[in-house]
Amino acid sequence: MNLKRLVATCALAFSTATAAADLNNWDSIEEAAQGQTVYFNAWGGSQEINAYLRWAGDELKDRYGVTLQHVKVSDIAETVNRLVAEKAAGKNEGGSVDMVWINGENFKSMKSNGLLYGPFAEQLPSWQIVDKSLPVSEDFTEPTNGLEAPWGVGQLVFIRDEAKLANPPHSFVELLSLAKANPGKVAYPQPPQFHGTSFLKAALLELATDTAPLYQPVDEAKFNQVTAPLWAYLDELHPVAWRNGKQFPAGSAETLQLLDDGELLLAITFNPNAAETAVKNGTLPPTAKAFAFDKGALSNIHFMAIPWNANAKEGALVAINFLMSEEAQARKANSDYWGDPAVVKLSDSKPLFKSQPEPHPSWQVALEQEWLKRYGQ
Repeated sequence: MNLKRLVATCALAFSTATAAADLNNWDSIEEAAQGQTVYFNAWGGSQEINAYLRWAGDELKDRYGVTLQHVKVSDIAETVNRLVAEKAAGKNEGGSVDMVWINGENFKSMKSNGLLYGPFAEQLPSWQIVDKSLPVSEDFTEPTNGLEAPWGVGQLVFIRDEAKLANPPHSFVELLSLAKANPGKVAYPQPPQFHGTSFLKAALLELATDTAPLYQPVDEAKFNQVTAPLWAYLDELHPVAWRNGKQFPAGSAETLQLLDDGELLLAITFNPNAAETAVKNGTLPPTAKAFAFDKGALSNIHFMAIPWNANAKEGALVAINFLMSEEAQARKANSDYWGDPAVVKLSDSKPLFKSQPEPHPSWQVALEQEWLKRYGQ
């Protein structure tokens, strides 16, 4: 075993023992959490999500005396890099981050670098109501081992205005035909922005001659062969895309705005209920509807985790447990607030689109790097 892996293993073993001892008595955790400030590093690019977290913060303060401080980040990888630096500097206590909203490559990176506290997820009181039929025990094929707690369900879907696009595409092949018939009216966010990278993964899952390699770590020797259909597709799409593929929307929110302005025929989102929420808040007209391609929507669970050196571990545990509660999950799933599907069983849960599982997390970075090399400005 190399030294780096040994250090990570020892750190995990130490944090595991600590977590088990702390979680034996939930009352003592709630007592210790009182007065703590939890710095929750989470994406800050959605007004609905930010408002939901303000509500959660008010509830946590009133009920448990815990202050939830939403640290808005554009890419959680920035937080992971800061934690890697803290680990390298030997800062094993009093860390700057108490909670993170993560999944995929960021979880794998934190796990492999020994940056996670736990396991803790299955010892939380709210774990009892988690819908175990969802893939809550793995994250982009990576076992969670109780090191992160499920928060919601993401699905990559498109939004159209039925009044302007009566017959939406049913596949990426049909999307290309739509773009050719309507030059300048189709776009996707620029990778490595999350929605842009998700578009690449979803397209490759449809276009690849064999998808089995996508669920294994990237084999560099076979990367060009596996991904060739994707680059050929994008080479055809970009000349007829929005701004001739020379510019790309910054993210999902901009595609929604461009759809509303009539510049695009489709918006893209990772929330299957985003269209309903956008209609209710006036962002999109009542004729806006979400849809997924016939092969299914790229789907994953997003999670909450605690760094190994968190300063407010008890407060983070209490916050995570509350955010997983039936009350908090029901409000989160309500399109009046956020519309993010619940990970617990609710009596009025909306059905999800047909699901297509995420590739191995190593494909995220590999696809981003190759896209930037080919198309980055």
